[in-house]
Amino acid sequence: MAVRNVAGMSLGGGRKENFFFSLLEYYPEKKRWFLKSLHQVKDEEIRDRDEIITSWVNQYGLKQLVVDFPLSRPPCEESCLSNCPGAHSCPRDSVVEVRCEMKKLLDEDAKFQKENPKKYEQDRAASLEIDYSRNILKKNTDEHMLSKSFKRKLRKGFTPYWHRPVDFWVWKNYYDQLLEVFKISYESFGNVSVMLLARLNYLLRHLPKDLQMFESNIHICLIELYRARVVSKSLLLQLFDLDLASSAREQIVLNIEHHMEIFIYDNDLETIIKNSQAFESFLLSVVGQKMLMNGLRDIPVWGNSDGGNFIVPSFHLQG
Repeated sequence: MAVRNVAGMSLGGGRKENFFFSLLEYYPEKKRWFLKSLHQVKDEEIRDRDEIITSWVNQYGLKQLVVDFPLSRPPCEESCLSNCPGAHSCPRDSVVEVRCEMKKLLDEDAKFQKENPKKYEQDRAASLEIDYSRNILKKNTDEHMLSKSFKRKLRKGFTPYWHRPVDFWVWKNYYDQLLEVFKISYESFGNVSVMLLARLNYLLRHLPKDLQMFESNIHICLIELYRARVVSKSLLLQLFDLDLASSAREQIVLNIEHHMEIFIYDNDLETIIKNSQAFESFLLSVVGQKMLMNGLRDIPVWGNSDGGNFIVPSFHLQG
């Protein structure tokens, strides 16, 4: 069995130019994963960024890299502007399918409310006491009852020049959890500046052609860790507290290390604890590890029809 490796690189959010590569490597003889490299690219190295990244990829023979920025664009393209019927009438297959799915959810919710309004309100009240660590959530849209905030989100609709099909898939599966725990709503381009996108597009053109790129999301990864009881909700909330964030990162990483059989050297652990971007890059490499172990959630074909290679780990699934 050949040595397998996978890396994570967090560049999301338009923050400082400092960023990290996190490389996980599997050693068959030990039957264990190791955090092989945690490399920082600093501000003063910015002119050599492309060369540094390419060199790093080549040095380790890297074939898969997981990032946290959009690898695809919304379905609305400049090439179709000459005969565009308007955003609300976009005929593209992926947009039509997403809107049909959104309408179905709203119709099922309305039917449930109309047929049994008393039970509907009782179930809505009960859903506020949800245990997010369960694998199947009480707020799961398969039960045809939507939270008030999620219903408002769906009614705002899908905008083909701003959203990607995977946005709707994320809303359907994580909207309430992301809002409650992290106070955010997922938007593919919500935290990405035009300047950063241009720089990333340039960067991608200089990476090896045989490097497979995958996109994921830090907050969704943390929610999945919570669902699998690898971490607690209190640890996730502590990430927002400046006094507690470092200790929360430490405990989250130690829990992952135990659950995923990853060995981390003390100096790398210290870096991850102290630096949030090192922590996020490490999480992305863990998502890549789950991918190699066949531990990903299924995303409908229309969700990745744009070639974005969006992946979501499931820590309930063991490879």
